Amino acid sequence: MQLTDTHLYGDPEQSLRGVPTLPALRQTLTASQAAIRDCDAILATGDLVQDDPAGYVHFRAEFGALGKPVLCIPGNHDDVPAMRAALNEAPFHLNPVHDLGAWRLVLLDSSEPRQVAGRICPDGLAVLEQALASADGRHVMVALHHHPVPMGSAWLDNIGLLNAAEFFAVLDRHSAVRAVIFGHVHQAFDGERRGVRLLGTPSTCSQFRPHSDQFAVGEQPPAWRTLQLHANGSVDTELGWLDSRPVAGLTA
Repeated sequence: MQLTDTHLYGDPEQSLRGVPTLPALRQTLTASQAAIRDCDAILATGDLVQDDPAGYVHFRAEFGALGKPVLCIPGNHDDVPAMRAALNEAPFHLNPVHDLGAWRLVLLDSSEPRQVAGRICPDGLAVLEQALASADGRHVMVALHHHPVPMGSAWLDNIGLLNAAEFFAVLDRHSAVRAVIFGHVHQAFDGERRGVRLLGTPSTCSQFRPHSDQFAVGEQPPAWRTLQLHANGSVDTELGWLDSRPVAGLTA
């Protein structure tokens, strides 16, 4: 399953856009207990903290208690050295390649220091190329933080993956890729490009209003995504939502 954009702070009561991020995460984890119990791994696709390395203490505590491998990639609000130091042992996994049955998951770092938009560096593109070339018959899902395709929101599409053409050029050279999954967009997205499923997932805290040219916060509650990666290469996926949006000052 995928949980993304937790935006945690060191202060456990701190809010982002009116939503207390740690209580919202805890409510999301409680609501998704069945999915967590049934999953083989949890994919955390960036912005684990909100520009506050002290937030990794809470991320480590909450996710470390779930009893599942947690595959982590950074987002633009993460401090990569601090993230690596905090999540340097099981159940956390920061390596770019994770094989799971008939599938290979490739985890890419699209973050750039002090930048909101994303870019996969040349070394990252080389890692992707090698991971796809050596997949050895496995189907592949690629995970990154920044969206590589437009969301239809002018402000948001200015801070997506800036070298998406280079990214897709690598993917297009390999027939094993079945899906690309990302965070960053704080909204649901389900599309396709050249037979590859493209999936964006809402945050565990606040959401963005879809198709808004100016920055705007939506009213949808926190969410998570479950994925069934079948041996034939097909993907079944569903979103789960909290019943309501947590509000600062009203959440225990």
